[in-house]
Amino acid sequence: MFTCAKLSIYIGKIKNQNQNRSSHIRSLVSFSSLPACASTCPMGRPKKLRNLIGILKDKASLLKAALLFSYNSSSIRIAVLRATTHDPSAPPSDDRVDAVLSFGLDSRTTSCACIEALMDRLHHTQNATVSLKCLIVLHNIVARGSFILKDQLSFYPSAGGRNFLNLSRFRDESDADTWELSSWVRWYAGVLEQNLMASRILGSYFGSSSRIVEKNTEEKVSALLNSVLLSELDALVGFIERLCEAPNSLQKNNLVYEIVRLVGDDYRFAQYEIFSRVTECEDRTGNLSSSELAQLLCGLKRLEDYKERLMVLFVNRKRNDAFWDLISQTRVKLVTVKEQREERRLVMKGRREESSELTRFRERVAGSGHLFRFSSDGPGLDVDRARLTISAVR
Repeated sequence: MFTCAKLSIYIGKIKNQNQNRSSHIRSLVSFSSLPACASTCPMGRPKKLRNLIGILKDKASLLKAALLFSYNSSSIRIAVLRATTHDPSAPPSDDRVDAVLSFGLDSRTTSCACIEALMDRLHHTQNATVSLKCLIVLHNIVARGSFILKDQLSFYPSAGGRNFLNLSRFRDESDADTWELSSWVRWYAGVLEQNLMASRILGSYFGSSSRIVEKNTEEKVSALLNSVLLSELDALVGFIERLCEAPNSLQKNNLVYEIVRLVGDDYRFAQYEIFSRVTECEDRTGNLSSSELAQLLCGLKRLEDYKERLMVLFVNRKRNDAFWDLISQTRVKLVTVKEQREERRLVMKGRREESSELTRFRERVAGSGHLFRFSSDGPGLDVDRARLTISAVR
């Protein structure tokens, strides 16, 4: 049994422990929440020091997540933090990405919390490495995540928009390398935004394992109205156009290599979808209106303009010559059809003008009241309904 003195000593120890714990938590929150300008090194500072600070920030963030959040929220945030560390040497491992994706197999609430944790991580860092890793995880969600997880991402925020990732002005000014890497962050975010916008129009996600097989895809495309078909094709060409805005410098960086690999998979998927739609459009050439024909020609011309840039960006990928042959042949066919239609239009216009001129001439003659008729019985000239006055001039 405690005496009063021992009890007071025991209570004092508990108070000291709680005060120390609270102080420790406050220090962790303070350190992990430092703005980039305070926690990163000035331009030109040794990379080893920056990497060390990054490691400390990661540890502080992990402890903060473990101490300040409930078990479910803590497990989600810890998985996100482990997949998006400050380590610039490699992209997140498959195991760590899969750990994040596993939360999409639970309830919608859990999936929503996972997306919120990722977005919170993405929007509260000014470190290019962390940003790229967040985008890589988001890309994996689009490519192979559960439907609930994709659904939460697709409608984040609820207003949608072209720049919902909000990285168009991202800059990491730590040194020249991170400054250059920042351009990859901006481009990659734009690609993912364009990916999701095109997915909404197509009704299926890029690279989705659940997308319909080739035969069903062809059946679906063949059932589309011309306007819908051209709208989907325009969205796919817009995605290709966004790919071609990649930075010119292909850094010798494992993160960049992983990004190009993932985007390359999307490019291959887009090629397949474009191929099926261009094939269908080619079969419908005779039924396309002049405006639809012009829209299709414009899209194919844009694609051919991007060919060389795509070859450079995906230099290590197998060339899809059949795809480009189809684009070229279809464009030539459409140009021929357009020229033939124009020739027929001009011929018909000329005939209408001739017919109109002849009609006007007949109306003028009939209106004047003069009708000259040559007799078939002889060389004489009969004059009907006309009076001739002949005056002799001496």
